[in-house]
Amino acid sequence: MPDPKCTVAFVLGGGGHAGAAEVGMLHALLQRQIHPDLVVGTSVGALHGAMVAAEPTIAAVEKLEAAWGELDKLGVLGRSWLTDAASLLRTRTHVRSNEPLRRLAGRLLGAETFEELAVPFQCVAASIERFAEHWFSTGPLVDAILASSAVPGILPPVEIGGEHFIDGGIVNSIPIDRAVFLGADEIYVMHAGRIDQPLSVPKRMRDVGLVAFEVSRRHRFVRELAAVPAGVTVHVLPTGDPAPPRFNDLSQLRFRDFRAVDRRIAYAYAATSEYLDARA
Repeated sequence: MPDPKCTVAFVLGGGGHAGAAEVGMLHALLQRQIHPDLVVGTSVGALHGAMVAAEPTIAAVEKLEAAWGELDKLGVLGRSWLTDAASLLRTRTHVRSNEPLRRLAGRLLGAETFEELAVPFQCVAASIERFAEHWFSTGPLVDAILASSAVPGILPPVEIGGEHFIDGGIVNSIPIDRAVFLGADEIYVMHAGRIDQPLSVPKRMRDVGLVAFEVSRRHRFVRELAAVPAGVTVHVLPTGDPAPPRFNDLSQLRFRDFRAVDRRIAYAYAATSEYLDARA
């Protein structure tokens, strides 16, 4: 258990539907009365993080678990390739609307602004105009979550204050540095599991871009983990998945495929529970 005098931070990374593992990790943490003083999130981790910042309880995690089971039915990530194609023809830049996600986030959170949250929360998105990361910590909450979750080509960029934002994972996929900057002493890192998979030299053309993206995505996490100051403890929680998503597995691009969601939540809950109990 963390020292009650410490500032405990939850850091939640991006990862699409593989990010469901974070829900299992949250369940294990809150079940053991490990509560955050600070939450930071990216992409799918922004929604998870906002939810636990609004209501840091097991009940909130159960709502997230139920929501994952409803995503397909609610059309959050599209209903069919036919509608995706029609949307792309119309917009020319993305295949799905973010309105279903907006409605889901509004229903789950019960808070309209960052200031209404029970625990301080921040989420990151990538600014197109400034080609830089931007941290949201005040003002409208759902707009910020949509900006952080705007996967390029899948969901539209989000305009806020005359600036356009896309998925935060482009610039900071697992924002350990933000938690350190904000004064955390004990950091619990939740992630989708790809960082556990080794990379290899690409042997097919399709893998060239994927390897390049993964190197870009992971190098910052590795660098920040190595640069954590003395006195700050970081727990990179385990997903427990015997077959986590691989960098070159194109199934991770099938955003409507939720068959592995329950499995990922259960594996992460069990593995994180074991990890935490061993350190209690």
